[in-house]
Amino acid sequence: MAEKIFMKGCEAVAETAVRAGCRFFAGYPITPQNDVPEYFARRMPQVNGVFIQGESEVASANMAYGAAAAGVRSMTSSSSCGISLKSEAISWMAGANLPVVIANFQRGGPGIGTIQPAQQDYNQATKASGNGGFRMLVLSPSTLQEAVDMTWRAFELADKYSKPVMLLMDGFTGTMMEPVVLPEPLGEEQVAAIRASKTWAARGRHGGPQHKVMCGPGLDTRISQAQMNERDAELYESWKQTEVEYEEYMTEDAEIVVTAYGITGRIAKSAVGMLRAEGVKAGLIRPLKVYPFPEQAFEKLDFARLRGIVCAEMSIPAQYAEDVRNVVRGRTGIVTALSSGGEVLDRAQILEAARSLMK
Repeated sequence: MAEKIFMKGCEAVAETAVRAGCRFFAGYPITPQNDVPEYFARRMPQVNGVFIQGESEVASANMAYGAAAAGVRSMTSSSSCGISLKSEAISWMAGANLPVVIANFQRGGPGIGTIQPAQQDYNQATKASGNGGFRMLVLSPSTLQEAVDMTWRAFELADKYSKPVMLLMDGFTGTMMEPVVLPEPLGEEQVAAIRASKTWAARGRHGGPQHKVMCGPGLDTRISQAQMNERDAELYESWKQTEVEYEEYMTEDAEIVVTAYGITGRIAKSAVGMLRAEGVKAGLIRPLKVYPFPEQAFEKLDFARLRGIVCAEMSIPAQYAEDVRNVVRGRTGIVTALSSGGEVLDRAQILEAARSLMK
């Protein structure tokens, strides 16, 4: 039986990244993700990796761009307003087809906000992580074991599509502690093989062809900017079929469906159990990836049976709920259970919202 280790969320993500072959991390201190760079600072020298605390979020994101351009599995992390500062570099990563994993441990907002947990970066993560209209796969765990599994998967997805991938967490999952089973680390030969497989990377000419890793059609002089964007649009559309992931829980006979993601999804699942104990036929839809959005999960619902949907999230105004409304298209009632400003959503709010629909 695999050994369980009691770890903090930030540290579990960082350790998993190292085991997944990440050998470059650049970041800058910001609460509540400070444990991530602190962990990498200790851990990277042990695996001949590189840790750099940049002079700013902007600098650290561009350093991750440079390391990825050389073929190294690279990562950066921050919290909310820090991710905003990284947005230009993230746009360049998308335009240059560079696989970088970006972790956002959300805090309150807008602006500098509070240092407590929130889910107010949903729109930023799923719709506008930078300029140019690009999209990223966005994974959002509700437990630390999911955070471990998704971190590993994020590096695989980044390399598979040669695109940046985001891990969307929050201050709660970043700082809480739970037992986790860590994956077996890749061997150094495996890490080297992954890098060697990136034949496009800029690692010195060494008598071979010249490589240009840059944003825009300079990557491939045979296509225009418009053609590059069309190619990416086809990729994003394909994700709606190949990369949708969600959890369904007791939805088969549900009259009330609660939907939430991340840590709020975990709170919502316990609320569904309590509603069932009261005799309310409740179910849960929880996206594991918030992009692409799991439209299929809602299309499968029996709207003739359904009394309504409760959208729960730690954001005011609601953000995730807008995507739910766009999919449901008025076929059933939708109510929200919301919190913000660093206040973790109270399960009682979800219960109250569900009971109101039953009335």
